[in-house]
Amino acid sequence: MHARYVHNDRLVDALHRQAQAALTGSPGARVYYDQLRARGVAHNAALRQLANRLVGILHGCLKTGTCYDETAAWSHRQADHAAA
Repeated sequence: MHARYVHNDRLVDALHRQAQAALTGSPGARVYYDQLRARGVAHNAALRQLANRLVGILHGCLKTGTCYDETAAWSHRQADHAAA
């Protein structure tokens, strides 16, 4: 018996496209993706992790009622990258 994973194909596709677009539109997202790739994570897996992070950021914005702020969203990642 195998586990059955059900997902919404349209949502998965939209999140994949959002992550791809974030690579060129968001310096923080690019740093996060590059860190994942440097650790040996495959391209598609890194995009999935980036998409998950973007969903987390969106959830935080909706929960607190604040607008997206690039600096606040990725500041801890950029500080880690600058220290390395």
